[in-house]
Amino acid sequence: MTDAARRRRRFAELHAGPATFLLPNPWDVGSARLLVHEGFEALATTSSGLAWSLGTEDQHVTRDQLLAHVRGLVAAVDVPVQVDAERGYADAPAGVAETVALLHDAGAAGCSIEDYDPVAGAVEPLDAAVARVAAAAGAAHRDGDPMVLTARCENHLYGVDDLDDSVTRLRAYAAAGADCVYAPGLTTVEQISTVVRAVDVPVNVLAWPDGPTVAQIAAAGARRVSVGGALASAAYGALVAAARELRDDGTTAFRRRGLTSADREAFR
Repeated sequence: MTDAARRRRRFAELHAGPATFLLPNPWDVGSARLLVHEGFEALATTSSGLAWSLGTEDQHVTRDQLLAHVRGLVAAVDVPVQVDAERGYADAPAGVAETVALLHDAGAAGCSIEDYDPVAGAVEPLDAAVARVAAAAGAAHRDGDPMVLTARCENHLYGVDDLDDSVTRLRAYAAAGADCVYAPGLTTVEQISTVVRAVDVPVNVLAWPDGPTVAQIAAAGARRVSVGGALASAAYGALVAAARELRDDGTTAFRRRGLTSADREAFR
């Protein structure tokens, strides 16, 4: 078994186990190694965090840039890496399948496909979304060495607060072959419990500042908890705050909040 195959198997085992696990989101090799040093069993990329690290905004990263990013993370850490593949970098199902196959070859343990079309500025029709999920599943479930495929319903991130529609979509995505489903933007225990009860595959939940705690999310039945671009935003926010202190006050109190020598062990 190759190392990549071993990680894919381990990622599937985490989903099959009874416990809820944390899936934090690094944005570069350094943040990935720090998170592994802190004991996390798996990681997930963040499209927004990657975009910011490249000096651009979310949904402006190319597929080649994503693949290079994934190869770098996989080479740097020894835990499974889940990939935020946005909408698969393609409109047609065949293009989505090609992207998923390339991510498999890059060493990803899993990937997610979302149903929001930034060109149209809307969540795509259900039948089109299901076709794209099915194509992704076909590519992800390579004989003898499958990746975990997560299908995302983006309703709640884009102002469609229709939980019934989200449940309908997630059920359809699971039936199309998704191994895990994810509706970022659920903000209450009741919403999470409703989704968990409605589908027969593991559920990922995005943790929100004013939403349920990790313990509450776990009690509601979710299998995974991620944070999207929040860690990257916090890091870049700290940099901006430190830069403003230096520029405006001429002080460097921000040094006290920097990496410790123990933290830097992650880079050795």
